[in-house]
Amino acid sequence: MGLSGHCLCKAVTYTVDVEAPIITGYDHCDDCQRQSGSSYSLVVVVPKAKLSINGPVKKYAGKADSGNTVHRWFCETCGSPIAHEPEAAPEIIALKGGSLETEQKKALKPDTEIWCASKLPFVQEKLAKPFDHMPQ
Repeated sequence: MGLSGHCLCKAVTYTVDVEAPIITGYDHCDDCQRQSGSSYSLVVVVPKAKLSINGPVKKYAGKADSGNTVHRWFCETCGSPIAHEPEAAPEIIALKGGSLETEQKKALKPDTEIWCASKLPFVQEKLAKPFDHMPQ
């Protein structure tokens, strides 16, 4: 099966050779709110080694609250967020769920929330596995 997606202008495309994501959930951290321009970022965590990406990706390196670097990937052309890559967990990458193909997005079943300490008070949905910060 696998996963696939693209940015808004379709200059960046990707495929992931997996049957299912490791985690699907919401990231409520302040950086993800700013990157997504929304209340949280829908993330689809997959093994980085299984990701194949094509197109002009630009990366922004920022610091997480832990002090570790997080690389945020964007389409160089349209600016769509594609993923974030935490140096603290080099084996994974968190794809932005909105960039998946339409039918794949519809099939997602988010069950995990991270950085609930930064969750905006008007976000009422509660998922099965909430974490105040990053799960250990």
